[in-house]
Amino acid sequence: MAAAGTPRVPSSLPTTPSTTYLEAQTLRTEKAARAAVPVTSPYGGAPADLATAVRAAVDDIAGETVALSQRIFALAEEAFHEVESVQSIVGTLAARGIHSSVGVFGLETAFMAQIGDPAGPTIAILAEYDALPGIGHGCGHNIIAASAVGAFLALASIADRLPGRVVLLGTPAEEGNSGKELLARGGAFDAVDAAIMVHPFGYDALDHPFIGRRILRVTHTGVAAHASAAPFMGRNALDAVALNYQAVGFLRQHLPPGDRVHGIITAGGDRPSIVPQSATIEYYLRSPDAATLAELSLRLEDIAAGAALATGTGFTLEWDPQPYTLPTRFNGPLGERWAVRQAERGRQVLTRAVVPSELAASTDFGNVSVRVPGIHPTIAVSPPDVALHTAEFAEYARSPAGDRAALDGAYGLALTALDYLADPHLRAAVDRDFVEAGGVIDVERYFS
Repeated sequence: MAAAGTPRVPSSLPTTPSTTYLEAQTLRTEKAARAAVPVTSPYGGAPADLATAVRAAVDDIAGETVALSQRIFALAEEAFHEVESVQSIVGTLAARGIHSSVGVFGLETAFMAQIGDPAGPTIAILAEYDALPGIGHGCGHNIIAASAVGAFLALASIADRLPGRVVLLGTPAEEGNSGKELLARGGAFDAVDAAIMVHPFGYDALDHPFIGRRILRVTHTGVAAHASAAPFMGRNALDAVALNYQAVGFLRQHLPPGDRVHGIITAGGDRPSIVPQSATIEYYLRSPDAATLAELSLRLEDIAAGAALATGTGFTLEWDPQPYTLPTRFNGPLGERWAVRQAERGRQVLTRAVVPSELAASTDFGNVSVRVPGIHPTIAVSPPDVALHTAEFAEYARSPAGDRAALDGAYGLALTALDYLADPHLRAAVDRDFVEAGGVIDVERYFS
């Protein structure tokens, strides 16, 4: 007989998740991509001489662009602490004679630089550079920053001929902290007519959905008691949280396609001998539409109330300790110009009709895209089955494929920005598309 305390079953490692679904999904996407019609644009974009000059500039600064990507990758600074990353960018700009302002719009690690004619239209190119805890640039923000800076420097080579203004805006704290929303509340986009950026991914995609996200913390409060001597005198807050979690699991069967809820218990009591007086669970709620995100929010509030009633506990709700993010809206005419310019670099940009929409995350660019017309295309750096926010994706972000993406991204952003500034017919179409999609949304009061 085994001694007391000796495990009856040996410990084991978790099973390996099957890749069958991803493999089948990849095969379906490859087949659809082969049949896909290339994305085109009915607009002419920039004059040939300006476009040619910008193309040459992208190639001239290729070394600086790649070096910046690798430098930011090595720094791997987390949200609101991206001090050296910002200094690396500012130093790169200064070496080309471009002044930057750091600590703008109320955030210490935000920066801004601008070139061109302020009397003309304004387009902003956005740079992200925060890393994730533990895995560094597992979302490839080093590539986002380098491509934005590379595009800005290429456009700076024709600054005296730009038919408008280009703003390079450094946007810290995207990872879970909604830095762009904080910048927006500080006025960062008040004088901007359009905004563009690019995000690394497993596909070259034009309008891959980035879904809205809210955060909910539910704290259930009970009555402490001795869990053995007098459990009948207690009200178990952990029971309420456990019931809450189970009820959300039951809800998932009845959610619309694309909705997601995932949570963790952040506090569950002090020791087994005490009936927990307080317990907290935190959820992320996601949905591809703002309206369905609002409906999902109400369902979670009902669950909290029901769990409290069933267990005799109280509850408090804390919504959005960091600002929520709305689903990203993609501007059609502006996106078409991006696809045309990426085709010039040998990339076939796919639409959401081809790329699986299930591979969806969230971004604070959504809050920008409902304030001004914008695009947030993705650029392939890894195989499709490599997930964002993993150590494996981080390796691709610093690989030769990541370096190529930084250069191709810089090319696409620079030429798309130039097309927007130089072509009034394109700008008019961009504005029409934005209005038809719903126009400006009052982000701060959307869920009020």
